[in-house]
Amino acid sequence: MDFRQEAGAADRIGLLIVGVGGAVASTVAAGLEHIRQGSADRIGLPLAQFDNAGLVPYDHIEIAGWDLNPANLADAAAHHGVLPQSMLSSLNDRLAGVTPWAATINTNFCHNVDGSNRIKANSHLGSIEQIRQDIRGFSARTGIKRLVVVNLASVESWPEDTAAFATVERFEQALIDNHPSISPAMLYAYAAIREGIPYGNFTPSLGADIPALTALAKELGVPVAGKDGKTGQTLIKTVLAPAFRDRALHVDGWFSTNILGNNDGFALDHSGSLASKLQTKGSVLDDILGYKVEDHVCQIHYYRPRGDDKEAWDNIDISGFLGQRMQIKVNFLCKDSVLAAPLVIEIARCLDLARRRGAGGAQMQMGLFFKSPMTVDAVPPEHDFFRQQQNLVDWLQHDA
Repeated sequence: MDFRQEAGAADRIGLLIVGVGGAVASTVAAGLEHIRQGSADRIGLPLAQFDNAGLVPYDHIEIAGWDLNPANLADAAAHHGVLPQSMLSSLNDRLAGVTPWAATINTNFCHNVDGSNRIKANSHLGSIEQIRQDIRGFSARTGIKRLVVVNLASVESWPEDTAAFATVERFEQALIDNHPSISPAMLYAYAAIREGIPYGNFTPSLGADIPALTALAKELGVPVAGKDGKTGQTLIKTVLAPAFRDRALHVDGWFSTNILGNNDGFALDHSGSLASKLQTKGSVLDDILGYKVEDHVCQIHYYRPRGDDKEAWDNIDISGFLGQRMQIKVNFLCKDSVLAAPLVIEIARCLDLARRRGAGGAQMQMGLFFKSPMTVDAVPPEHDFFRQQQNLVDWLQHDA
């Protein structure tokens, strides 16, 4: 997409997405194009009311990125079927102009996921150099200097050996040694940080949140945020749990199950990737309530017929006055990418603003967007939705 008619290069940002051909990313691209054309309102965009905070306008964002599938974004959006063809037909020319760059892949981390559009490198350093060349090439072609990288790739398994992640020096030596514990997500995060570009991780995969990369981001003054976008079931938990806590209702158990049939669901059909996902969902209740919910069960099931229309079902057992037992049931039928896409856009806008404000390292004020927010100095993450919202609003208004 080319927004030169609407804004000069200095006023635009490039949103470079890992997994740009996926359901979420193609929905991001389609949504931004509808906004540019004036054919969409701002429903679902949580920061649309903060026009005076210095956030980049929505129609000043240009999309590019990496994907294992070489299909352009018009074909990708049609394939994923998140939006009806009637909403995509007017966007075809614009979206067809975005063709993914070759992506890096390691099947030891990315299960049930593959593609032909691969970076032709046989080392970690070779992949990083290609990623950095892609970033520089985009900036040179478009004239856009303000860039943000957001990871929307499929969920990776977590490595067992994390010793190489302890310091910048050890991590960079591990890159030279082609250490098997370094995943593709870490390569993208490292490349972005070394290029001085803000990085957001919308996935549960390990990225800039490993100690080495968090330290490097702080040292270089690069804003980073993540991980695992908070879109559906966990959003509901972080809204309801504070109410139970403040009304002194005891949560005896919380049973959660999800069914989804998109590519993310297929990736999560592998036990290693599923374990990474469940790790970011598990501690939210205990942190908010202040005690361990002994019977907190989380399940995710791949169910192909559902496609991107995810169903999240919760059964909550609570105890009230005089020990009397009660139940609450929540059935959330949602479009996963429709919930995620606006958050990706807002993450990019906030990271760009943080960079312009000179804020490097982990951006705690952005915890609202994530299941497992990054923090600094071992500060416990805040999961209470309402406190997270206030933290972000305070930050937005601080220098507005």
